Amino acid sequence: MNKFKISVIIPAFNEAETIGTLVETIHQENPSYQIIVIDDGSKDDTARIAEEAGATVFSHPYNIGNGAAVKKGIRVADGDILVFMDADGQHTPEEIEKLIEFFPEYDMVVGARTGRGQQASFGRSIGNNFYNKLASYVTKFEVEDLTSGFRAIKAEVAENLLYLLPNTYSYPTTSTLCVLRSGLSVKYVPIEIQKRSTGKSGISLFKDGIRFFMIITKICTLFSPLRVFLPISALTFLLGLLNYIHTFILGGRFTNMSMLLFSTSVIIFMLGLISEQITMMRMEKNEGALIEFISRKNETANAKDNQENQLR
Repeated sequence: MNKFKISVIIPAFNEAETIGTLVETIHQENPSYQIIVIDDGSKDDTARIAEEAGATVFSHPYNIGNGAAVKKGIRVADGDILVFMDADGQHTPEEIEKLIEFFPEYDMVVGARTGRGQQASFGRSIGNNFYNKLASYVTKFEVEDLTSGFRAIKAEVAENLLYLLPNTYSYPTTSTLCVLRSGLSVKYVPIEIQKRSTGKSGISLFKDGIRFFMIITKICTLFSPLRVFLPISALTFLLGLLNYIHTFILGGRFTNMSMLLFSTSVIIFMLGLISEQITMMRMEKNEGALIEFISRKNETANAKDNQENQLR
């Protein structure tokens, strides 16, 4: 029996055909789990079916976004460990335990889709691999599946990241990068996913691909700016050097373009150093706030336990 209180958070938008079976299966496998369905402005009977199946349902008045639904779930959940799943039936409830067993050693555990289970097109697979490699460079950690929506995370860590999470499908990308760049631990567990039985994915290869790239860059500059500024500075300096060599060989001159490139590389490098210092000060402040938050939460839990013991 699991010693943690588990909350399963399922963002859903027009998933009436799959949500009932999903909730019922989770409840049958783990009756003690809190199941929360966030109905993100569905036009069908998603909310009613989920509630009848045994889930606690919170509804948005209109469609805000998958990430917004996840953030709502984080705010209302009571669990020590929060599990996120998609509502389309691709994630297998039986595999939740595969994630939970690695707590409290790890701060976040992610279900990494295997090659056979990803159900992605060739172009999308190339894009996923590219972003996994880019995220690995940013975080200095082997990121196996950056966009997997099947993951579990400690509640206090999720609550501390709320202000950074977007309202779109990009919340898995953001949460992974933020956890890793905050110095917290992540574990990847191989999983198999089921083929989507109805509808199609709401993720656009090009539009969301650009969004993922911008998020990776944003998180990188937020937590480790030199990982962005230093390569750009080095590239600019190299271009200046090549331009100088070219003009010197042809005309024996040091041109204004070479000077501009050299100066620009120095400016970019100095901006990176300043950003790095600002980042360090911000992270120290956030760590202090997180420690204070966890301390208050533990005190509240201890007081509640003492009250229950006295009543007994």
